[in-house]
Amino acid sequence: MLLEIAIGDAYGAGFEFASKEKVTNFNNLTAYHEHGLGIAPGHYTDDTQMSIALAELIVSSESWTKESITRKFVECFKRDKRLGYSKGFYAFLESIESADEFLAKIKPNSTANGAAMRSVPIGLFPNIDDVLNKAKLQACVTHNTPIGINSSQAVALASHYFYYQLGPKQQVANFVQSHTDIEWDVNWSKEVACCGHQTVNALLTVLINARSYAEILTQSVAFGGDVDTVAACALGIASLSEDYANDLPAFLFAELENKQYGRDYLIQLSSQLKRTVNSLS
Repeated sequence: MLLEIAIGDAYGAGFEFASKEKVTNFNNLTAYHEHGLGIAPGHYTDDTQMSIALAELIVSSESWTKESITRKFVECFKRDKRLGYSKGFYAFLESIESADEFLAKIKPNSTANGAAMRSVPIGLFPNIDDVLNKAKLQACVTHNTPIGINSSQAVALASHYFYYQLGPKQQVANFVQSHTDIEWDVNWSKEVACCGHQTVNALLTVLINARSYAEILTQSVAFGGDVDTVAACALGIASLSEDYANDLPAFLFAELENKQYGRDYLIQLSSQLKRTVNSLS
């Protein structure tokens, strides 16, 4: 799951807020592309790093509190600073030294998609109430708004739906809708802003319509806008389901970064994550 999140993130990063011309000409799964901000081809961004933080928290079996969640966010950033965060949040993370300082200074009123992008691992908890509560708690750290909370819960619910084989992909939006308070648009066709609501709209649209991993990536990117988040969440969630054919080109695995927290680490952490949540069932 984490490996697929990173692949979707790294592939999508090459097209994040890119021109329509770049998307049209190069969204064909033949290469990773460099992000305009200088993120190298095949390198993941904040979407994956923050998902790693929550996955590590789950594996640790530590209690979920605002303090423990924030500590993981700070720890993961400080040990492996990388581009992809918004300029303001990157500067904020650089400026603080602890979870306590983070919580004292953060203004958690965002409606952006930062809480949603890191929520896929939460869906592996076996109890829906745990999924909802943990998705809400981690969202409240940075995105304590109805859109921030509901978008986080929606991503986690979609992950949960597929991991526990609760139904066919055509019904995933109905499941998500039944547990959240915002109306989702599953026929999304517009560019995706850095917004939790729009990100979930695009995500659910792709999950319902795509038939394979390759279609998930190309359809996610085709929206335009903040597409690395859509691609990361969609591919991570799809990897939990048998409804999608795994037809990704081999280079997407082979050329994904593999430094200390790269490909091999993601595979290892995913295995630990699944063992941990399976022990809770």
